[in-house]
This record gives sequence, C-alpha cells and structure tokens, in this order.
Amino acid sequence: MADGIFVKALNGWFGDRHALKNIEVAIAPAGVTAIIGPSGCGKSTFVRCLNRMHEVVPGARVTGQVLLNGENLYGPGIDPVQVRRRIGMVFQKPNPFPTMSVFDNVAAGLKLNGIANRTILQETVERALRQAALWDEVKDELHKSGASLSGGQQQRLCIARAVAVQPEVLLMDEPCSALDPIATAKIEELIAELKSSFTIVIVTHNMQQASRVSDQTGFFLMGELIEVGDTPAIFTKPKDPRTEAYITGRFG
Repeated sequence: MADGIFVKALNGWFGDRHALKNIEVAIAPAGVTAIIGPSGCGKSTFVRCLNRMHEVVPGARVTGQVLLNGENLYGPGIDPVQVRRRIGMVFQKPNPFPTMSVFDNVAAGLKLNGIANRTILQETVERALRQAALWDEVKDELHKSGASLSGGQQQRLCIARAVAVQPEVLLMDEPCSALDPIATAKIEELIAELKSSFTIVIVTHNMQQASRVSDQTGFFLMGELIEVGDTPAIFTKPKDPRTEAYITGRFG
C-alpha cells in the first residue's frame, strides 16, 4: 500500500451525538490537504480522530480505521501516545508552555522520548526552529520564555515543537485564526515549505487560505465528507451542489 493516510468507515461520537458519519478518504503523502466546511460540521473532530485525540474527551468514541502507511492506528495493542508522536498537532490558539524557555519548548517532546544528550538536543532544536522559519528571530533569545514571543512567533514555536520529534504527519487545526494577516502569511509560507517533509492536514474556515495552501480539499457538512478532490477542481468545478453553495457563500 502506498504511503499516506487511508481513512475507512470512520465514525465519531460525543456521547449520543453522531459527529462523524462513515468517513472514507485517502490523504496523499508529502502534500497539504485542507478541510473546509461550516462551524460544527465535524472538521476538528475529524483531524482529532487521525491522531487519537478525540478519544481523550469524556464520552467520546470512534469506530472504523485510520491507516498510516498501512498500519491501523486503532488496531489492538497500538499505543495512542506513540500515534500522537507520529502525527503531530498544532492548535488554533498558540499554546507554548508558558513556564518554559523557547529552547525547552522545542526540546520538550525530545526529552519526553528520553533524549538527554545536550548536543543532540541543541542540533535538533536549531533544525526545528529553522524548519519553522523562526531561528533567525530567536537564536539570541533561546532562554527567554516562550510566552514572551508575539502571537505569530508563538504559533511558529508550536510548529517547531511539533516537528522536532520528526512526525510523519502534521495536523493544523485553524492555525491562523488567532493571527493577524502578516503572521498568517508567514504561516502559509511555512506550510508550503514543510509539505515536502511532512504530510499536512489543515482545518481552515478561510476558503481563500485553503485555495492558496492546499493540494487537495475536502468539504464537510453535518458530519459527512461531501466531496474531496484536487483543490482547483473543488473551488472551480465542484461535483456536489452543496459544495458549490458553500464555496459561493450561499450558506456557511
């Protein structure tokens, strides 16, 4: 089976509420897949199911399969903590560890994985900060608090923290919604650079952003994946009238 993510018959619940309904999709490796749709349609629930974060919510459950490079992440004996190491996540609001320095924020996951060698930590932190296009801005301030950075810098710090452990997949849940246009542009440039190294799935309410950054787009509505395809085709020639109605602003 080709590398990438294959989602099969995925269903998700919050208690009795059926939030995701029989999702089937293939997410190609080394590219960007955007997930769009109105509020409450299941976008964030879907990405949280990919790295098994959905199940940490009390009363939440999942059925179906998420295959990463052919391995079912919901199979027996699979450690959810290891799944989350392989599939990193960046959240809507920048969430650096406020009591930690810039350096320790990036090194946190490495230390949790038992890496203590100072040289390896320093080299990896620098590499991750360079990958997050932040090194030149913070290289002389590595021992300052991560919370002292601007909002856009904090979000790139969170991206550096996620990529430091070298995941196979990077999930981004509305990563720019709390940022100004300049910081948003930097994150979008960064996504374009990172996609050669990681499979990226981004949830966004901003359709212009989806059209700019993604190779493939999926449209969710009321817990269902209505349509998925190459981004230019979804935005110019969608197959489903509901997709067209959403993209042209007739509802949302």
